[in-house]
Amino acid sequence: MFRFHLKSFIIALIIFILEVLIALHVHDAIIRPYVGDILVMIFIYYFIKAFINTKAINIAIFTLFFSFVVEILQYFNFVEMIGLGHNKAARIIIGTSFSWIDLLCYFVGFILLFLIDKDLMKEM
Repeated sequence: MFRFHLKSFIIALIIFILEVLIALHVHDAIIRPYVGDILVMIFIYYFIKAFINTKAINIAIFTLFFSFVVEILQYFNFVEMIGLGHNKAARIIIGTSFSWIDLLCYFVGFILLFLIDKDLMKEM
């Protein structure tokens, strides 16, 4: 079940670096809020795929579910509920504001995975 897939890890690493660069240097109304959310979906998928040996569709569905759960937890102010409201890293990673648009961005990221990853296409 566990393995190390270098190609997936490298893709995840590149997307992570892109996300950090967007967070630090892009302050617009499109790339940071929307493209960033789409990319985070793809990042999580490839990061999991780098370490877990299972069908790509299972990873994609789990990633979408996980992203939706995190976003819904933001609706309930989860960071404050667990006592990490003062922790900047927790506020960035978990998030602090619910958005229906974010859910749509995660779904767009999910759909893009089918265009990007040949393994997903093979399973359809």
